[in-house]
Amino acid sequence: MKIWHELARDRKRPLVLAIGFFDGFHRGHREIARQTLRLRRPRWRCGVLTFANHPATYLRPGTEPALLCTPHERLELFARAGFEECFFVPFDERVATLSPQRFLEILVEQLGVLGVVVGTTFRFGHKRAGDVALMRASLSVAPLEVVAVEPVADGGTRISSTRIRELVRTGDLKAADYLLGGTGYEIRGAVEVGAGRGHALGFPTANVRAPAKLLPADGVYAATARYDGRDYAALVSIGSNPQFGGSARTVEAWLRDFEQTIYGRELALRDLRYLREQRLFAEVGELVDQMHRDLQAIGYPGYG
Repeated sequence: MKIWHELARDRKRPLVLAIGFFDGFHRGHREIARQTLRLRRPRWRCGVLTFANHPATYLRPGTEPALLCTPHERLELFARAGFEECFFVPFDERVATLSPQRFLEILVEQLGVLGVVVGTTFRFGHKRAGDVALMRASLSVAPLEVVAVEPVADGGTRISSTRIRELVRTGDLKAADYLLGGTGYEIRGAVEVGAGRGHALGFPTANVRAPAKLLPADGVYAATARYDGRDYAALVSIGSNPQFGGSARTVEAWLRDFEQTIYGRELALRDLRYLREQRLFAEVGELVDQMHRDLQAIGYPGYG
């Protein structure tokens, strides 16, 4: 996937373009991608226009949400969806002050757009003054097709990044994964050297560097860990490790049938399913007993 960091491109081939922030790239976003691919004609290109930073970081600093995806993860999701080009531009003064009409002129004159796909609630331009009706009215002479995709609903409620963030925040990863589609929510990060307590307890863990994104509620989760192209059943602890007086939130994973040392390598965790809260036990022995009981959740014989 070709990545552009400004609103300009080589216009040799016409472009159909999806526009949005697309945090999490959930089922609703995937429908926008599908409709964009449908518009593509022979020798045309299919692209996505999004922002490297959430618009609130510029418009209302300090109010921006914790995101479901890192920028790198979002780009990977776009590539997997079939987008061939991505305009991954910073949301800054230059973008925020564009009038709706000037934004549309850029699409046609600088990007060579012949098709646009957005959600029905899409707004654009300075102070969000532009909407789908204005876009259709302004581009009707192009000839350029504008497609507005209705929200995708589940259980009568619209699927949104905000809704999924709340599910992740409260630890309901099963529901979050369903609404996200694809591989669902993931935690990916390099394995770092930890305190070494896991080895002493008989549960050597991989300490995963927490990515700059929304983490699930504190607790212990059953999960699937992926390393070097192979999946492993895993237990994952997220939180401050109250048994040992921790303060910072950490992500630690114990992998079944795994004995490698992988410091500095990336580990991916998915299919997280909440098992229990993190808590302070009367003594370390009680914690170890609980950890053995936790093993049963991933099909490993513990004792209880």
